[in-house]
Amino acid sequence: MATDSEQTRAESATARRAEPHGSAFRGRDLLLLGLFLMAVGALAVVLIHGPAKAKVLGSAPVTSSTYAGLVLNPAKPAPPLSLKNYLGQEVNIRAYRGQAVLVTFLYTHCPNVCPLIASTLHTALVEMPAVERREVRIIAVSVDPRGDTPATVAQFLAAHEMTGRMQYLLGGASALSRVWARWGVGSARDTGNPELVAHTALVYGITGRGRIVTIYPSDFSAREIVRDVPRLAAA
Repeated sequence: MATDSEQTRAESATARRAEPHGSAFRGRDLLLLGLFLMAVGALAVVLIHGPAKAKVLGSAPVTSSTYAGLVLNPAKPAPPLSLKNYLGQEVNIRAYRGQAVLVTFLYTHCPNVCPLIASTLHTALVEMPAVERREVRIIAVSVDPRGDTPATVAQFLAAHEMTGRMQYLLGGASALSRVWARWGVGSARDTGNPELVAHTALVYGITGRGRIVTIYPSDFSAREIVRDVPRLAAA
């Protein structure tokens, strides 16, 4: 009969023989988990703390006496953006030259940040004089090709009184991924809750000549937009 010490040594040897395969498996899992957390963490920097903590499209946002929003330094030409809206109509950002354009990235099942952005943009439009409302166009691009449908977008826009005031652009995963890449937007589905999407939550302010000049974190105020729209349109 094996003694307790002999049995312990035998169990330890068995564990050591099985360890290489088990450790490699755990290592791969940890690596994948680490990469995922790094990606979500990078998004969280922009989502929670705003662009002052990270570069946007390779530029460092700074404060300015000219604009209420943070200013890209240096400014960047607005990347191409051409998709169909939720009504099936083609929308191309180039058609809005001569006007200020505000571009943001949302999804309709978002529980907090996206409704906040839409509501603040609505408040800004309401507070603007009519002549300034005619100088601005607002574009939202989906970060959820699976969950955003024409029906959910129509409901979202109606709920935030943005029907007819915001172009909400949709597309397949491939088409939207290309847009996200051009605009430096991150999008990662929450593995714990597939309905949630961690994404870059910013508003990009674009001049009448088609350059991204200002950046607004998700907690921007309506007053910032009201102040900056005429300046963006004229720049």
